[in-house]
Amino acid sequence: MEGITRMSYLLGKRRVSMKLLAVLLAATAVASACSSDGDGDDAAPVATTAAPAEETATTEAPETTEAPTTTATPTTTTEAPEVGPSQGGSASLAIEAEATGLRPWEDTCSSPCYNMMNAVYDKLTEQYADGSYGPMLATSWESNDDFTVWTVQIQEGVTFTDGTPLTAQTIADMFVVQQTGAASAGVIASSNLIAVEATGDHEVTYTLSATNGPFMSVLSRAPMGMVFNPALVPAGDDDAMAAAANAPTGIGTGPFMVTNRDVDNRTEMERNPNYWMSDNFGTQLPYLDSISFHPIPDEGTRLDSLTSGTVTAMQTLRQATIRDARTAAEDGSLWMFEFQGNNAGGGMFNVLVAPYDDVRVRRGLIMSTRQDAIIAALGGEGISEPATQVFAESSPFYSEAVAEAYASYDFDGAVALLEDYINDPDRSDGKAVGENLDVVLSCPPDPTLIAAMEVTQQFWNETGLVNTELTAFDQATHINMALGMANEFRGEHEVHCWRWGSEADPGGDNSGSAPWETSPFNFSNWHDPDHYALLEEARTTDDVAVRQALYEQANLMVNEQVPIYFSGGTATAIATEAGLGGLDSWVLSDGELGIGHPAAEGRWGQAYWSMD
Repeated sequence: MEGITRMSYLLGKRRVSMKLLAVLLAATAVASACSSDGDGDDAAPVATTAAPAEETATTEAPETTEAPTTTATPTTTTEAPEVGPSQGGSASLAIEAEATGLRPWEDTCSSPCYNMMNAVYDKLTEQYADGSYGPMLATSWESNDDFTVWTVQIQEGVTFTDGTPLTAQTIADMFVVQQTGAASAGVIASSNLIAVEATGDHEVTYTLSATNGPFMSVLSRAPMGMVFNPALVPAGDDDAMAAAANAPTGIGTGPFMVTNRDVDNRTEMERNPNYWMSDNFGTQLPYLDSISFHPIPDEGTRLDSLTSGTVTAMQTLRQATIRDARTAAEDGSLWMFEFQGNNAGGGMFNVLVAPYDDVRVRRGLIMSTRQDAIIAALGGEGISEPATQVFAESSPFYSEAVAEAYASYDFDGAVALLEDYINDPDRSDGKAVGENLDVVLSCPPDPTLIAAMEVTQQFWNETGLVNTELTAFDQATHINMALGMANEFRGEHEVHCWRWGSEADPGGDNSGSAPWETSPFNFSNWHDPDHYALLEEARTTDDVAVRQALYEQANLMVNEQVPIYFSGGTATAIATEAGLGGLDSWVLSDGELGIGHPAAEGRWGQAYWSMD
């Protein structure tokens, strides 16, 4: 196929050269304004990035001429001095929750887990700074004309941490495990993937049952993109599967190896001395000798652990904590790495549970809630703007029509909808006509989330038609309740706090609210065939304008049916002890600048202490 353009959401058939160019990367603390407007008191931020490495065009995919479309605009709010990479030292990161496990194919992974898994496993692809996809363990790829067969070349000379060589057959054998993985099986189905074959020593062919233009984006996330040693998890070996949750030596090719896994306390990792990747200066990665991860659910305690020197870094996805961390960083003792993109806070209804199976209830509850009050309770006033969809205004797929269609605050309209339901003799919850609704709202036990729940409870109860119960569980339990592994992925939740949106291409696996009701990634269990058809059609083209129109139609349906809802855009941050950088200057295996740290996910294999 000729004339494929390089855009942030278009994978096309981009062929990349593997020549590592010595591009000097300025290690600045790249951060973004916490909303589209940012704080009025902030100085005008300046983004610092490196010039991209030159690309070698091939006959299959000629060099493109169009400028890339960005998915988010990271900017600098706390500037770090220019520093060079320095070998040695250790880092310790306080994360917001323990990982449910370290098996990419099996364990549902959120931001804390990705920080850990990124240290153990390499991905086949990663995202460039502009949001497009480039090489890591995959070096180049091309597809047939209808995007149903993808031929991928992988790195030569790479070994797992036990010395086992990585080959194309490894990737094919991974697929056997992934087909039954709790996290990967749903991605396989929703990405249309039906076969993975080794068609050469280092050539893998992916065959799809239907067109999927952005398929390579699937290989940038944990379930299908993180490469593991399938020999360590033979079929039917439950003991080996359980052991894999702790990432034993040999499971990954990544920059670090797990040396101590003390669940709910600390996970310690040491440098992989045989790591395959070097930086643009020829220095073998990783820079750090060791890294450890410490789950600290309480936001204040996590920040205190950094300011007191107990750890050298912490992550947060809470607006109030970012505000507090900014204050702590004013004396220069901390560096702030902030990011604002498509991620937004909110929640979901389990539509398989009454009364949330009725759209009148879902719309009524959301229309009775003021977003600005929820944002204020979360500590995001002046930081987060109300969100209405999974795309930020900076995304090429954002829609003003979808924004206008969101179920915004309308108290009288909300009461009318709720009254219509409770006075319906056929109401789905089985209660008598006129009886109040009983609803259960759950969030993790973070103080700001508790505050937001209490404000929500007040709004719902003020209708006089709703009795609201609040529950709070640790984050791992919260996720597993929505996952529902014990009840065929129906979930054990009712109304559940959740985060929506990411910088990933929206068409890679179409799993957010489709393709079927119960699946590991369709947490609300809402499914509409017409909605799914629009998502599928958006994967048949690489035309951004056409895709935007299709996603607009799909998201209009979402905002009409309200299986999910939004509060405000989520600013995220990794704060480090001054001198610990590299989170915004890491590069892909072709030497080009990576996307940074969306969702407070660090690439710790390229983090380093400055020489100052």
